[in-house]
Amino acid sequence: MIVIIDYNVGNLKSVVGAFKRIGLEAVVSRDEKVIKEAKGIVLPGVGTFPTAMKNLEKYHLVDILTERKEAGIPILGICLGMQILFEKGYEVKETKGLGFIPGSVRYMDIDEKIPHMGWNQLHITNHQPILKYVHENDDAYFVHSYMAHCKDENLVAYTDYGTTKVTALVQNKNVIGCQFHPEKSGMVGHKILLAFKEMVEC
Repeated sequence: MIVIIDYNVGNLKSVVGAFKRIGLEAVVSRDEKVIKEAKGIVLPGVGTFPTAMKNLEKYHLVDILTERKEAGIPILGICLGMQILFEKGYEVKETKGLGFIPGSVRYMDIDEKIPHMGWNQLHITNHQPILKYVHENDDAYFVHSYMAHCKDENLVAYTDYGTTKVTALVQNKNVIGCQFHPEKSGMVGHKILLAFKEMVEC
């Protein structure tokens, strides 16, 4: 069983549906007892960095997520859910993140149209099990105005948006983050979630 964290930021229905399609039971919850039983955790997210962190604190989820991370439970952050895995975000105001991945999230101050929205190719820099079924130049679906800045050792894949190298997928041990939406990325997203399923079930 995986738990999709319910903290009032995210399209939970589409994420639940995506996991159902790969045959993995997904429960939407913010209950500590349920989260402790999870073999995998998903942090979805649509909205702003400060709101996301405020809600995690409001529902007393920061400590339990940290505990589960330290216990080695696979955690997958999606879009905003990926961004709050970092140490800091600068959306609206400087806000402390969960700190599961070194780095920060900043506005995409570039010449291209913002938000970055649409299908873009993935370029793999660090072959990890989460991309075991994904190939170089496979397309994923992005919708975001802020991007993560991280160490090369944590960068798993990036995409090019104009002349900007945009962080697309990151990992720090058992913590993984997708800036794109795997639940909206067709077969490529399906393959990524299937690989996550295998990490959870191993």
